[in-house]
Amino acid sequence: MRNVAPTKSSLIKLKDELKFARLGYELLDQKRNILILELLNLVDQAVDYQERVEKALAEAFAALRRASIDMGKLKVVEISRAVNIEASISIKQRRVMGVQLPVVATDFLDHQPYYSTTGTSFWVDGALQEFRKSLEMMGRLAELKVSIMRLAQEVKKTIRKVNALEKIAIPDLTETVAYIRNRLEENERDMFVLMKMVKDRLEKKEEERHGRSYS
Repeated sequence: MRNVAPTKSSLIKLKDELKFARLGYELLDQKRNILILELLNLVDQAVDYQERVEKALAEAFAALRRASIDMGKLKVVEISRAVNIEASISIKQRRVMGVQLPVVATDFLDHQPYYSTTGTSFWVDGALQEFRKSLEMMGRLAELKVSIMRLAQEVKKTIRKVNALEKIAIPDLTETVAYIRNRLEENERDMFVLMKMVKDRLEKKEEERHGRSYS
């Protein structure tokens, strides 16, 4: 409970603070719930993309091994030097309840044809497509993981604030308001009793004065 003077001005001020604290608690509670839902959604997406990236990479390396078996490693290395793909990654931002989250976009500029199809195993094309797919999904996976970390940090901060309001600030203000209200009511009762006593004494004196004047 706060150590404040039990006055009407203090009561009004603390009641306003209590109202503001309760409003802040409701808003932060809503923010916490929205952030948690968004966080869970991104976690599900990250798990899915992690599996897809691992699958694409496994298929890419499997295709590369098959191409090496068909054509020989030296020929595959020679062909790989002819592949000319320019990749660019752009990062934008989006906001979720005030939290900035990245949006990663991967773009490719191909300079085809890379090599002659004559004498080239089709496994080379398969490996190329899977590696390209993996790179694109890695950008999305990085976006998800960074977003998850930022949202998790914000969720922790919001939970701390919610708990502080719910378990400390609001109970403390509620107790202080109740204390001041009770003290003011006691003071009013005491004042009423005092005024009644003063009134009774004045009336008694008035009666005594009138009694002496009649005698």
